[in-house]
Amino acid sequence: MASKDDEYDYLFKVVLIGDSGVGKSNLLSRFTRNEFNLESKSTIGVEFATRSIQVGGKVIKAQIWDTAGQERYRAITSAYYRGAVGALLVYDIAKHITYENVERWLKELRDHADANIVIMLVGNKSDLRHLRAVPTEEAKAFAERNELSFIETSALDSTNVEVAFRNILEEIYHIVSQKQIRDANSSSGPQPNEYTQTIQVAPTESDTKKQVKCCQ
Repeated sequence: MASKDDEYDYLFKVVLIGDSGVGKSNLLSRFTRNEFNLESKSTIGVEFATRSIQVGGKVIKAQIWDTAGQERYRAITSAYYRGAVGALLVYDIAKHITYENVERWLKELRDHADANIVIMLVGNKSDLRHLRAVPTEEAKAFAERNELSFIETSALDSTNVEVAFRNILEEIYHIVSQKQIRDANSSSGPQPNEYTQTIQVAPTESDTKKQVKCCQ
């Protein structure tokens, strides 16, 4: 018997990318479980969590993948870009080097992900405004040049975390629904929803968290 969590109209895969330590795991846990862990350790390999929201009268199940930021795991995480329809590119507003590396992460994303992936630039740890090293206007200008949406968040105090994930999921839904309308208008028969099974994942007992350990 299917649980309520299994009832959804769309399943969207969204990846979190960026340097290690910028707060990707806490953004994931804040959005999916409303939790924050000050002792959070670096992610090994990849983990994912899910949460369903309503957009336009439809149930959107977001499957959010947290990719490890360490260089030695980049080869294994690059495979997880496949099938992603959205990405949050995260840096730490208090560490300029993490912002400098955004360009490299963006190139990797565009090399490995679908050309139509929706990308949001996220300046995390906005609660550290007294330690700010990346001006908001500078990051906003970079996002505009590269056709990215932009937001600053704090996983610690929850600022804009819900807004960030909802905005990217709503944008993905808008693109998908418009494509379905165009497809329906150009075809006499019903079209399968290509996004309903974006990710093929075997069901687990909790379906809220799964760890994939890196190979030796």
